[in-house]
Amino acid sequence: MMAKQVQQDQLYIGIDGGGTKCRATIYSKQHGVLGTGLGGPANPLHGLERTLESIMVSTQLALQDAGLRVEQVHELNAGMGLAGVNLPALYDKIMQWDHPFQQMFLTTDLHTACIGAHEGQDGAVIITGTGSCGFSIVNGESVNYGGHGFAQGDIGSGAWMGLEATKAVLLDLDELGPTTRLSGTFKSHFNTLTAMGIAEQMAGQPSSVYAKLARLVFDAAEQQDEVALSIVTQGADYISRLAKRLLENNPPRLSMIGGLSEPLNKWLDPEIAKLVELPKQPPEMGAIYFAIKNVEQDLIKAN
Repeated sequence: MMAKQVQQDQLYIGIDGGGTKCRATIYSKQHGVLGTGLGGPANPLHGLERTLESIMVSTQLALQDAGLRVEQVHELNAGMGLAGVNLPALYDKIMQWDHPFQQMFLTTDLHTACIGAHEGQDGAVIITGTGSCGFSIVNGESVNYGGHGFAQGDIGSGAWMGLEATKAVLLDLDELGPTTRLSGTFKSHFNTLTAMGIAEQMAGQPSSVYAKLARLVFDAAEQQDEVALSIVTQGADYISRLAKRLLENNPPRLSMIGGLSEPLNKWLDPEIAKLVELPKQPPEMGAIYFAIKNVEQDLIKAN
């Protein structure tokens, strides 16, 4: 009871960082959600400094939204789920950060997404946003598949679709590949008439920029463009196979999270699509649950 009483006075912040944006939510057990904030990309694989900047921007906006003082950042127990920290080197770099929080508990965005989707209970989750990956927790055992990063993996993700579409358009414009209506769409989007004009604008761009092109691919697929259909069906097939792999562990629930979860659903294997359930809570709430659990465990050890 003592630990529980102390817990009720704690302030928590849940941070969900991905390739496109970083969301932060401040929470107390007594009053629930106090404030939220949104920052830029927060995948350390694509830039450590940018990731830390996005975390702090979202945190400061959440503090402001909650009506808290800036210096109260030092009172926050932070649960942090970040893309990319499944790679040990990146996990270590974030853990070495001289952060401003009272405490920081770090894990992958997959882990916190799964905790949130099933409110701390067993289950599986597939993230289909800028990147793609799968994770499940069953009886204390966790497994994850995919999440290898852009551009060597993340099939079925927004970034992957944008990259595949860009490659197809460049081939079409050079008359070296099949014709696709995406070419006209891309020329309008990039305000250029040439393949080199598109290539120049996309050179060196991060995954988040490619991910923004995914909606154009879905639009073309809906209009029965064969190239776009091939991209979408290939991506959906991978996500379906990823789901089947996760279901081998018999999780009681399966959810999909991310900007592509809704548009992709209709393209999935029907047997998989009917099993997908809406997440109960967003990933940033999963990060809060993760922080609460760690703080409570520390209090029990201390007593």
